[in-house]
Amino acid sequence: MDLSYTPEEEDFRARLREWLARTLPTLPPKPPAADWPGRRAYDMGWQRLLYDAGYADVHWDASPTRRLIFLEETEKAGAPYVGAGFVGLLHAGPTVAAEGTPGQRARWLPPILRGEEVWCQGFSEPEAGSDLASLRTRAWRDGDDYVVSGSKIWTSHAEVADWCELLVRTGPAAPKHHGITWLALPMDAPGVTVRPLRTLAGSDEFAEVFLDEVRVPAANRVGAENDGWRVTMVTLSFERGTAFAGEVVACRRVLGELAREARRNGRWDDPVLRRRLGRLDAEFRALWRLTQWNVSAAETSGGVPGVGGSVFKLSYSQARQALYDTAADVLGADSLDLDRPWVLDRLSSLSYTVAAGTSEIQRTIVAERILGLPRGR
Repeated sequence: MDLSYTPEEEDFRARLREWLARTLPTLPPKPPAADWPGRRAYDMGWQRLLYDAGYADVHWDASPTRRLIFLEETEKAGAPYVGAGFVGLLHAGPTVAAEGTPGQRARWLPPILRGEEVWCQGFSEPEAGSDLASLRTRAWRDGDDYVVSGSKIWTSHAEVADWCELLVRTGPAAPKHHGITWLALPMDAPGVTVRPLRTLAGSDEFAEVFLDEVRVPAANRVGAENDGWRVTMVTLSFERGTAFAGEVVACRRVLGELAREARRNGRWDDPVLRRRLGRLDAEFRALWRLTQWNVSAAETSGGVPGVGGSVFKLSYSQARQALYDTAADVLGADSLDLDRPWVLDRLSSLSYTVAAGTSEIQRTIVAERILGLPRGR
């Protein structure tokens, strides 16, 4: 596949760089990490700037290659991350764009693009994490509504969200992969309770969500009833295919910072450490080329990333953990100081072999769908 950029794409890159250089110095200071209303306002303000400049639609209306260029250049420039807009821009929005009706796209996509509405993700449950298809949150049809009862966990940004991409079981007698439906849940609906969770790294961007006979209009169903697993695979393909692209750029930047810190504090004299840094540099360069390959493949499949995203996710999550383990070796005793750079990132990196599908699940996908190996018993 052609991994080079066309003249039109390079022109898009140049114009984006110019806009970032002009706009980033005008941004207000970031709010404290614990100020979620403030963080929502900051993140949505940045999204509005992107919208006004014509860059807000890169996550689903632009080609995968332009999306990749956007993620690369914004990360290199130190632009704000999508933050509270993460689920809407990188998961729910692309899914609605690919699978929603014209009316659903008209209702939900413009407010996401303008930075007016925030989404969260209601997939995992206390008994359905790695085995997502074992979810038990139930929904039954009552007239024009679904009535939903159950609970979700690790629901990103639920405390400031307007909507939730919600997986529910509508076919309790069907095989577990065939009885699931994808709904858009209004978070202000009666019966929704949000309880924030604090992670090992001290952050609280996740929450438990409890649903007590919550009524969701049937018009909020994306895809057919009981076809939610297929729709979910579209969501996860975006999550594993391009959502982490900016993070690869960030990790390559951190790698350079680690090398400079090692030279400063004397750790550079250790040949084992230098070898580890060199290997990580090679791994992240390869991951970037794999990202380009996945994007090139998506160009020929309607913009939806394929199973190559599982190869990327498996490799990236392991490389990220190795990167921040190496950061701890560079810092030495300072790696116990939570105020030092990279320490909290090391703690959060532990979740990457679980988030967006565990490494075990990714290995199964690679074995069955890419290598053609028989299904395990």
